[in-house]
Amino acid sequence: MDFFADFDFVDVLTTGALGEPGSRTFYIQARAGVRSVTVRCEKQQVATIAQYIRRALAHLPVPEGQPPRSVMQLAEPITQAFILGATALEFNNSADHFILHLKEFAPLSDEDDNEFAEDDEDDDEDEDDIPGAHARVSLTRAQAMAFCDHADRTVSAGRPDCVYCDLPINPDGHFCPRMN
Repeated sequence: MDFFADFDFVDVLTTGALGEPGSRTFYIQARAGVRSVTVRCEKQQVATIAQYIRRALAHLPVPEGQPPRSVMQLAEPITQAFILGATALEFNNSADHFILHLKEFAPLSDEDDNEFAEDDEDDDEDEDDIPGAHARVSLTRAQAMAFCDHADRTVSAGRPDCVYCDLPINPDGHFCPRMN
């Protein structure tokens, strides 16, 4: 599916999870006015994106102001545009904002693998020429910091980790390999 969502600036970039701990489905959602795009992802992808943004923010002045927590909730209806594969983050120094690229997960077939091996010289692809679904989201440093804070709360709201093996503990118990 070729889907492209381009947000020059968003009202909010957020994340959330639906379901019970242990079987939650995670989403990243960008909203600008009445437009929105929701991308299904993994818990670890949310944590990694937040960690990467936080590392980039550490080299920049502290942003002022953040949206209220109520704005950071996922907006209904939650209709998934695609499943997240690759991500990229860039910072536009002159405009003082981040650009987050979200690309659809698409497993490579043997045909695709051979095509890339033979055709490495076409690296200057236009955004519209990229196959598969993708989204480009521009956000301020304050919005980026708010995303990181909310992502940390969302990720940590799951099952607690075992103090011995660091595996998640299910509500019905946990077999700890270190308690053998």
